[in-house]
Amino acid sequence: MTLQRKSARINIFKTITLKWWQAGLFKWRMLALGIAIGTYWHELFGGYLLILIGMAMVSSAYATYVWWKQ
Repeated sequence: MTLQRKSARINIFKTITLKWWQAGLFKWRMLALGIAIGTYWHELFGGYLLILIGMAMVSSAYATYVWWKQ
């Protein structure tokens, strides 16, 4: 008798559905994490501030565009 091993694959791109309060908790968690990283490693990210702000503006504009089109 041979044992077959199933490969344990993790799909990190799977679609999930969240309730409004779960999405809110996720957003609060990400905000808190961003503030914690920014206060702890402010010297490390200080030189990249304009790049980070630019990335935030572009991604926010894209998210707004997608929201507007739906």
